[in-house]
Amino acid sequence: MSNKRKENFIRIAENRTNKILDLIKLLGNLSNKSYYDYSNEQIDKIFNTIRNELDEQQAKFSTSKNKKRFRL
Repeated sequence: MSNKRKENFIRIAENRTNKILDLIKLLGNLSNKSYYDYSNEQIDKIFNTIRNELDEQQAKFSTSKNKKRFRL
């Protein structure tokens, strides 16, 4: 991998990760019961959805590029 590609990955990954972290912090602001009413089921649904999406995206990094093709 060239240095340019490594640098691009680092630059973009840091930027996107920081954006995601900022949005997660904003999501946490919804926990203030003085302003919002929510159920535990709603909170579980939000965080389960986020976890599932994270798992799917992480799997893309470990999946082999040589996926086996179906053959008869």
